[in-house]
Amino acid sequence: MVRFDRGCVLELMTQAPDSKTDNDASKRETARGAGQLLMDLGPIISFVLTFNVLQRLPADHAVHRFLGTAPSESIFVATGVFMIATLIALAYAWLKTRSLPPVLLVTAVLVVGFGGLTLALHDEDFMKIKPTVVNLFYAGAIFGSLMFGHNVWKLLFRHAFTLPDRVWMILAWRWGLFFVFMAGLNELIWRTMSTEAWVNSRLLVTFPLVFLFALANLPITLKYAGKESMDDAPPEQSSNSA
Repeated sequence: MVRFDRGCVLELMTQAPDSKTDNDASKRETARGAGQLLMDLGPIISFVLTFNVLQRLPADHAVHRFLGTAPSESIFVATGVFMIATLIALAYAWLKTRSLPPVLLVTAVLVVGFGGLTLALHDEDFMKIKPTVVNLFYAGAIFGSLMFGHNVWKLLFRHAFTLPDRVWMILAWRWGLFFVFMAGLNELIWRTMSTEAWVNSRLLVTFPLVFLFALANLPITLKYAGKESMDDAPPEQSSNSA
């Protein structure tokens, strides 16, 4: 499960300073965004690496003897590492900002909850369905807020962008539907493929898809960034203009 802040990719790619002061601020924001990206990806990287390393060690290896595990139980050790890494990321976020991003906090609760069930019941299926639950939670939060006349996507990312309400609505619908798609994709992968394939898909499939989807939404974000209304956007260049 790749649980990184979907907005951090856009924040990193939309820094456009036009003065020395803005350039210094942009550098600070870029560094913050890069740190956020590393913090978000750190737990999943540790999960995938732990699983793949333990999976490939022979059963009589000193590491397995020390842990009292077999290669077939690598998913459970990786889950424990994932939980610890997520809590470390949570603590790091608090120490750096004295606040906890809502997305990170919700995800940490789900990671600990489903990870705890995985270890307590020795059933890896709980860990496998967690990305489905996470993505459906995000989709539900977006569509639920829209039903009540609010836009949680705007509430989460208005600190980074000033956009017309119409654009916020478009982005909310796009991301909400994308989260539903990602939930279905996770179900397809874990129910039809091996545990190893599912684990590696968290880093090799999910993250690239999220990045590409964020990239696909970049044009509309850049076009209306800083605008209060869609009418304030610069006119399209005519093909017959000099």
